Amino acid sequence: MIATLRGIVSERLGDVVVLDVQGVGYGLLTTTEDQSLLINGEETKLYVHEHIREDAHDLYGFTALDTKNLFEQLLSVKNVGPKVALAVLGIGSAARVRGAIAAGDVKLLQTAKGVGKRAAEQMVVELRDKVGLSAGADAESLVTRGGVNLADEAVQALLALGYTDADAVLALQDIDPELSTEERITLALKGDK
Repeated sequence: MIATLRGIVSERLGDVVVLDVQGVGYGLLTTTEDQSLLINGEETKLYVHEHIREDAHDLYGFTALDTKNLFEQLLSVKNVGPKVALAVLGIGSAARVRGAIAAGDVKLLQTAKGVGKRAAEQMVVELRDKVGLSAGADAESLVTRGGVNLADEAVQALLALGYTDADAVLALQDIDPELSTEERITLALKGDK
């Protein structure tokens, strides 16, 4: 398995960047953003994803490990292959794509070539929890943000069910606080599936 390649960008052949590694030219498919960062004649390191099929052995190169990881997450979605995943990464930076998935922005995802409404919805459903806020610093900031009441009965009920403070607040953040406690808990549990 090839994990990284370091070499000199020697040429571009359409959407393929050729990386000369000690005399061997590797053709790597890259995102539009990465293509703009790669300059002919300059040395660079690319993180590589190998996609091997019966009739092809394709290499996908990324300047950032984070982008490669997002590419591989996209590949985990049902019916999303490497060309579609690369097209999704072509709509913007990895952070923008992650934001679109986390926010459920199906229309933005559909702007990628070959991505229809169903595929975009599938990406959101399967990856929202994987690319969105984690129970780390971002989630903690939601808990400590003004206006969040940890004494809220709905939050306390979720805590009793085994949720962390951060997860309980995240589960309730988009639910109307004017609803009854029971309705808010039910909606939070439905959204957690």
